[in-house]
Amino acid sequence: MAKFILGKKLHMTQRFLADGTWVPVTVVEAGPCAVTQVKNENNDGYQAVQIGFGFKRKLNKPLAGHFKGLDNYRHVREFRVDQGGAFDRGKMIDVSSFQAGDYLDVSAISKGKGFQGVVRRHGFHGSPATHGHKDQLRMPGSIGAGGVQHVFKGTRMGGRMGGDRITIKNLEVIDIDLEKNLLYVKGAVPGSRNSLLMIQADGEMILKDKSDLKPEVKVEETVVAETEAKAEEAVVEEIKAEVPEAEVVATSEEKVETPEAKVEEKVEEAKKE
Repeated sequence: MAKFILGKKLHMTQRFLADGTWVPVTVVEAGPCAVTQVKNENNDGYQAVQIGFGFKRKLNKPLAGHFKGLDNYRHVREFRVDQGGAFDRGKMIDVSSFQAGDYLDVSAISKGKGFQGVVRRHGFHGSPATHGHKDQLRMPGSIGAGGVQHVFKGTRMGGRMGGDRITIKNLEVIDIDLEKNLLYVKGAVPGSRNSLLMIQADGEMILKDKSDLKPEVKVEETVVAETEAKAEEAVVEEIKAEVPEAEVVATSEEKVETPEAKVEEKVEEAKKE
C-alpha cells in the first residue's frame, strides 16, 4: 500500500546530519489533508482516493455540496490505490504517515519561463564568438536539409519553456516537524514557492479522525497577538514614566492613590480612546 499527501513548497534551507554532513533541503508544508471521496470500480470504473488540502473562504455550490460536512478545501487531487475500501470519507492524513529516511516521488507544475532560445531551452552550446560568426553566438544553426520543404516534428528550436508537470523520484526525507506539519526533503523539488505538491511514497498510510489532530495555530494570528501585546506593554511603560511615584489626594477621608492605581486608570483611558 502506498502513502500519499498534498503539500505546499515553502523555501529551501540546509540541515546538518549527525556526522556533520551538510545537506540542502526543501521545506514542504504537508497536510493535514482530508479524504473527500473514495472511488471504486463499481461506480467509477477504477479505484482511487480523492483528498483535499488548504483552506478556501468561499466555494461555489457544486463544491460546497461535494464538501458537505467537511471543511472548504482549496486543492483537490486524487491518487490511485489498490484497495479503496481502507479509506473512509472524512479521515485525515498528516505528516505522521512519513518518517526520516523515506524516499518520495514529488510532482508539481514547474516554473514557467516564457519563450526561450535553444541555449537555455535545450542546452545548445552556441557558435564560436570569432572567425566569421558575427552575431551568431546563441543561434540554433542549421535545422536540416531543405529538400523536404518543412520542419520535422520534434526539432529542437526556441519556444515556450516551463509550466509542465514534472515528477522527481527518490527524494529522501531528512527530517520531520510534527508540530508544524513540515517535511524536510533533500534537494530541490519542482515548482515555485507556495505551489502545490503531490507527494507519494511506499509504506503504510496512517488515517486519523479530525479530533485526533492538534489544533492548527496560524502564523498570522500569532504575529498579530504578539504585536498587540508589545504595543500595550509600550503604552504601560510610557504611562508609568509620566505618573509620579506617590500622589496624595486631599479628600475628606485622606485617600492616598498609589502609582499602580494611577497606571491602571491611565491604561483604561488609553484603551477607551
